[in-house]
Amino acid sequence: MTWCNLSFNFQVNLIMAIQVVSKATLGSCWSNIRLFSAYRLQFVQAESSAMPVLCSHCEEKRAILKRPKTGHSLCKECFFWAFEEEVHQTIISACLFNPGETVGIGASGGKDSTVLAHVLKVLNERYEYGLKLLLLSVDEGITGYRDDSLETVKRNQQQYELPLKIVSYEELYGWTMDAIVKQVGLKNNCTFCGVFRRQALDRGAMMLKVDKICTGHNADDVAETVLMNVLRGDIARLCRCTAISTSSEGEGMIPRCKPLKYAYEKEIVLYAYFKKLDYFSTECVYSPNAYRGHARAFLKDLEAVRPSAIMDVIHSGENLSVREDVRMPVQGTCSRCGYISSQALCKSCVLLEGLNRGLPRLGIGKHHRLHGKILAQESLTQEEQRKLKTADF
Repeated sequence: MTWCNLSFNFQVNLIMAIQVVSKATLGSCWSNIRLFSAYRLQFVQAESSAMPVLCSHCEEKRAILKRPKTGHSLCKECFFWAFEEEVHQTIISACLFNPGETVGIGASGGKDSTVLAHVLKVLNERYEYGLKLLLLSVDEGITGYRDDSLETVKRNQQQYELPLKIVSYEELYGWTMDAIVKQVGLKNNCTFCGVFRRQALDRGAMMLKVDKICTGHNADDVAETVLMNVLRGDIARLCRCTAISTSSEGEGMIPRCKPLKYAYEKEIVLYAYFKKLDYFSTECVYSPNAYRGHARAFLKDLEAVRPSAIMDVIHSGENLSVREDVRMPVQGTCSRCGYISSQALCKSCVLLEGLNRGLPRLGIGKHHRLHGKILAQESLTQEEQRKLKTADF
């Protein structure tokens, strides 16, 4: 019995069962079920079909899937080639790499970073990019999630034969996410994690002396970010969030790029599944309340009505123009750590100061007027402390 002979429902249930790891929490399991149900993986050979469908590219082998991005029915080999070639064209057209560069791949153990590492290794050998590839992971200190996913990363290191460097929040900041959540609660914990992780990735890259950092952000991620910035009214981030390659003006800052920018999340899942790649799929135990989740749900609803919605949102963000009279933040460097910042203190230093002072709300919202006191190590007034101590965000 072949895969195509299985019923559609059995195929979907089988994939969901494979993705849900044994240590996943009930919430994580339900998230995976919703994720794959929403994907509605469109395998060509449904149980009611009498005749097999041939691959629309090679017209020889039986098609096993319909690409969510283009609607083409493809066999496994043609799908692999099409997916890899599209990533290659993205890299070439945007001139993401130069021969001889050392490239750090942000590796979380999830599907996106695992597929990114695999595809970059394949393309680097196929087209002789001349790159030295490394894996770079961040340990946020989330028990039952990151410790398990890092085991996947370590296996990937052996499978792809790439060097691996792991940096941790505890090592860099003296805090783990478990400890942070105990102090700040579950509403804005993702703000702390996102800010700390971005800086940790840069710090790890500096330790490895890489020329560029590659992240596994896909088309869905970019479209979600566009929507989030529109809803927040964040013009500065909206202007730069669709850039495929970002370079910071700060001294020593390392450029980042997104080779999977135009790859649909659905196709990344299909690629990882049919390639039998080893990846970790449990949702972070602290992420159910993340603001991004609402943007993701909205985008999935749009995609169900209009499949091209993801690319449409990205192209809208790419072609956005801002009036010349709109005041934009001026990028500088943090007075304390030297990291890029548009304020006297970077977001990471403000958040860390709030944690160390027992004032978790210090980095949530706009408290720029207090930066001078923080830099001067001055005590805050009782009223200021009262407002910033409340952990009920």
